[in-house]
Amino acid sequence: MRRFTPDEVVLVSPRHLAGAGVDKIRDALGLLINMFGWTPEKLQPAGHVLLNSPGGEMVLDFTPDRQDSGWWTIAHHEPLWRAEFTRQVPVEAIAAVTQTLPQVLGDDRYADRIPFANEYPASIAKNHGWAIRGTAHGTTWTSPDGHCKVEHTADTEHTWRFTHSVHDGFDTDWSAVFTVDTPTQVVAQFVTHLSDDRPVERRFADVPAAALDAAVITPISSSSSGPSTHTLHPVERLGHSLTSAGRSPGAHRRR
Repeated sequence: MRRFTPDEVVLVSPRHLAGAGVDKIRDALGLLINMFGWTPEKLQPAGHVLLNSPGGEMVLDFTPDRQDSGWWTIAHHEPLWRAEFTRQVPVEAIAAVTQTLPQVLGDDRYADRIPFANEYPASIAKNHGWAIRGTAHGTTWTSPDGHCKVEHTADTEHTWRFTHSVHDGFDTDWSAVFTVDTPTQVVAQFVTHLSDDRPVERRFADVPAAALDAAVITPISSSSSGPSTHTLHPVERLGHSLTSAGRSPGAHRRR
């Protein structure tokens, strides 16, 4: 394997091996604050962030100093459902969820640019080569490399549970859970971006060391561009287009 410097930006696939992507945390938070008017109750640089939706129906809690590594919690109050993500969950998959939370609440201003996944989660995973089998209590899915597993069990509180590990290697363990009553589209959004075959960008030093042998890591060519090589997330496309045009979002619509 080619030697990379710690600060070199590389492409990593499959993306569930890439680590958190801590330099991209803004992708999961900034859009809600800047474009959709979510109110920061707490906003500490490189620390705790607590956001409330405009109507108070939902809260997003980012707590990077939790000892149990449970960095992310999304909670909806009525009906009650929660999504929780630990530290090393790839931020692209988390941002895919947070970007669509306004649509869950009926704010569809940018639905054409941040579309919801339109397939059932199992179909999305199967189309990306994940193995799916029935169990006595539900369904399990496994990524092609065997490192990521999903359990879908209808009669438990955590209806969807994602777990990940590379040979029980340090810093490669992560989990994501969605409780009962979480909209299926929210889960599908997470699965879509987690199972995407395209690589994600990381500083080489941020890729978990124990995952280096399992992941495909390639340099970013200065001549390469476009979605076939670089994964440009919807929040980046939206943010860049609005900034360059100097526009502010119009009044949102409620369904």
